Amino acid sequence: MKVDNLILGAGIAGLGAAYALRKVGQTALVVEKDATYGGLCGNIEIDGFRFDRFVHFTFTQNEEVNAIFKASCGELIRHIPNPYNIYHRQWIKHPAQNNLFPLSADEKESIIRDFKARPVVDALYVPKNYEEWLRVQFGNYFAEHFPMVYTKKYWMRDARDLRTEWVGNRVYQPSLDEVIVGSQTTDTPITYYAKEMRYPQKGGYKALLKSMADVANVEYAMCVKEICPREKKVWFANGREIEYEKLYSSLPLPVVIESIKNVPEVVRDAVSQLECTSGYHISVALKTKNIPPYLWWYIYDEDILAARVYSPSLKSPDNVPEGCSSLQMEVYCNENEYTEQGLIDRTVGKLVEMGIIKQEDILFTHIGFEKYANVIFSEPIYKARKIVRDWLKKQGIETIGRFGEWDYLWSDQSLLSGIHIIYSD
Repeated sequence: MKVDNLILGAGIAGLGAAYALRKVGQTALVVEKDATYGGLCGNIEIDGFRFDRFVHFTFTQNEEVNAIFKASCGELIRHIPNPYNIYHRQWIKHPAQNNLFPLSADEKESIIRDFKARPVVDALYVPKNYEEWLRVQFGNYFAEHFPMVYTKKYWMRDARDLRTEWVGNRVYQPSLDEVIVGSQTTDTPITYYAKEMRYPQKGGYKALLKSMADVANVEYAMCVKEICPREKKVWFANGREIEYEKLYSSLPLPVVIESIKNVPEVVRDAVSQLECTSGYHISVALKTKNIPPYLWWYIYDEDILAARVYSPSLKSPDNVPEGCSSLQMEVYCNENEYTEQGLIDRTVGKLVEMGIIKQEDILFTHIGFEKYANVIFSEPIYKARKIVRDWLKKQGIETIGRFGEWDYLWSDQSLLSGIHIIYSD
C-alpha cells in the first residue's frame, strides 16, 4: 500500500496535520496504535463515569483552533478558574504566593521577610537554573517550602536541575504589595494565567477533536514496528506495510529513533538525553456530590503522592451519572515505582484520611498509566532535541506535537504544531 501523506498518531497534533492537508487539497492516512483517536486528549469510560487522561481544559484565544472546537461540539461550558492548594493539610487559594492568609503569623512573617530580601537583578539577568529563579522571584522561605517541593512531585527533579525557558506566564510573579495584601485577606483577585477555562458539554475533552476525526482517514491498531526513511516505508506490528511520499510523526522522539535502523551514534546519544515524566492517573467514582468545589487543586504535602487533583464532574455533569461526582489524581513517578495498593493508599486513602471524601461513598477506583506525560527541561534538552529533530527532518520525517517537538505544549499548541507543519511546507 502506498500513500501520499502518512501521519503517525491520531492525537490532537496528528489530526491537526490531517485537517491542514485536507484544507490544501491533499489526502492523508493517519495510523494509530490504539483503538480510537485522541491520544492524551482521550478518555476512559466506566459504568457511566468518564475520566480524561489527565486534566484538560481549553483557554486558547486562537481563532482557527476555536473554530475547530466549535465545529466539533458547539458551545462549550465556561468556567472561571478557582484553583486551590493543599499545604500542610490547609486549603490555600492558588497561587499561594499572593494568597498566604490561612498560614500562621510566623510563617507569613518568614515569607514576607524573605520576599523583601530578594536580590535585585536587572533586565539582563539570566538565572543559572529554576531553583535560582524561584529564590529571586519569591525569596528563600517560600521557594523552599512551596515550588521547590512541588517541583520534585511534578517534574521528578530538583529545581536546580531544571532550566527556566519553559516557565513563561505559568508561574505568577506578584508584587510585594500583592503578597502583603494576600496575607491579610482572602478577598484577592484571580491571578491565574487564564481567566476562563472551557470544556465540552458532552463527550469529555476528546469531543473537541471530533470534527477533525470525522473527516480523517484513520486506521487503528497500527503500532509502528520499523521505519525505513531510505525506502520510505513503515512496517507495523500487525504485519502491515505502508509506503509513503511524506511522513509526519507525532510519536515521542525516542520511539521514532528506536524504530529506525542504523541511526548515527550522535543522534542516539542525543535522544538518550531527552527526559520526560511518566504518570499515573488515579480516578475515583463517588455516589455523592459532596466534594470540594474546586475544578482542580495542587498538593504540596509530600506524604500524599498526587501532585494535582481535579473533578471531571465539575468540568461537566455529563461525565458522571445523575447524583454522582468524580475526582482524578495525578501521580508522576517511574513505572512500577509503587504497587497499585500503594498508589491507592497514598492518594485516595489520604483524601479519606483528611475527610475530603468518605470511604463508603466510593463506587470504584481506576488506575491508568501514561509512559509519556511531561517533557523535563533538564540542561541538555535544547541541544539534544535539535540534533534529533534535525536528523529526522533530513530523513524526510517531520515531527509534530508535544513529544514530536519535545516541548511543553498545551493542547491547542499541539494542534497548531500539526497544522503549521503543513502550512509551512
